[in-house]
Amino acid sequence: MAKLSGFPELLPADRAVELAVTDALRRVFELHGFANVETRAVEPVETLLRKGEIDKEVYVVRRIHDDASPGTSSASRSDALALHFDLTVPFARYVVENAGKLEFPFRRYQIQKVWRGERPQQGRFREFTQADIDIVGDGTLPFHADVEVARVMAEALAAVATVLGLGAGTTPGGGAGLRAAPEELFTLQVSNRKVLEGFYLGLGVATPTAVMQVVDKLDKLPGE
Repeated sequence: MAKLSGFPELLPADRAVELAVTDALRRVFELHGFANVETRAVEPVETLLRKGEIDKEVYVVRRIHDDASPGTSSASRSDALALHFDLTVPFARYVVENAGKLEFPFRRYQIQKVWRGERPQQGRFREFTQADIDIVGDGTLPFHADVEVARVMAEALAAVATVLGLGAGTTPGGGAGLRAAPEELFTLQVSNRKVLEGFYLGLGVATPTAVMQVVDKLDKLPGE
């Protein structure tokens, strides 16, 4: 039987490492007061595409004995369902549906599988686990909420580095000897999509999303 590309299945030893990583993330998130939620795997197709994510291919879910008319695409039906490609859209729907039962600001973390119909390549899969944290308010959140999320992300990555034993025998400069502190092994880079869109629109680019997709992959292209 041919192996399905982009849908990894881990051996027991690798699965143990994955569990250790997610456990490390979970401990940090809960230490900072984030509550865990889990959303369903499927959403209406129209909901997934509503946020402007039409450039992502989604996996449509249907029954084998679908009663759709011959020649009708499953994705075109008003009740069509698809696997979620990230956790943001499902979480937004979750908050709206449960707003009367949640306490705001609501601090949530989520570690779940997501599916994307992309071409499998190094470091990119069609099925993978995504970890999210968010602070949601019923109005405008104070600026320190963004700072706190970045701080928790840094602490979570440092915890993962410790679990994996990264940095042993190296210094921040790459020399041998002292062990690098986990937080010195990575750099957080903050960007804002709206700033980039405004920049490219100012240059007269008609399709800034397409340009941003190319720019996002520049560091993955081989050097000349």
